[in-house]
Amino acid sequence: MKRVLIAEDEALVRMDLKESLEHLGYLVVGEASDGASAVNMARELRPDVVVMDIKMPQMDGIEAARLLTQERIAPVLLITAYGHHELVERAKEAGVVGYLVKPWKEMDLAPAIEVALARFAEFRALEAEMHDLQQALETRKVVDRAKGILMDTQGLSEAAAFRKIQKMSMNTRKPMKEVAEAIILARQLEIEED
Repeated sequence: MKRVLIAEDEALVRMDLKESLEHLGYLVVGEASDGASAVNMARELRPDVVVMDIKMPQMDGIEAARLLTQERIAPVLLITAYGHHELVERAKEAGVVGYLVKPWKEMDLAPAIEVALARFAEFRALEAEMHDLQQALETRKVVDRAKGILMDTQGLSEAAAFRKIQKMSMNTRKPMKEVAEAIILARQLEIEED
């Protein structure tokens, strides 16, 4: 069951929204009446999605959505009576993944939430992939530098230097990056001693 946090300053609308979400099979884990409370609740409760109004006291829904997106807490679906171009642009810049204009219909909620969840999952997967690629690039740079040191100091070919790092990695059960960093550090210490 997907967990939803609702942020809406009008109690009656919040109650209707909760009823509709529960009727659709979602679990409402929290309700907030202003943007600041919504952000704090989301940080604590870690819902799957936040359904939020734009016009709220203390912090508007777009600013709250910006924080939740930056902190990678949950996707935000905005529900608002305002469809002005400027608000839509602000929402896009804040990373909002869904936008419904009031009066919403119950049948519009589930598709909007499911699309928001899917987009957020894609975003997280791309972020993880980018992190993995950055790590691989960092490892490659360090290993290349260590290969160069082995080639210079031991007269090895590039392939032989790589195999030596690879073998040391397997023998010590340490990642190649750590082995390469140790080779680089050892060489730096040798140079400083000379």
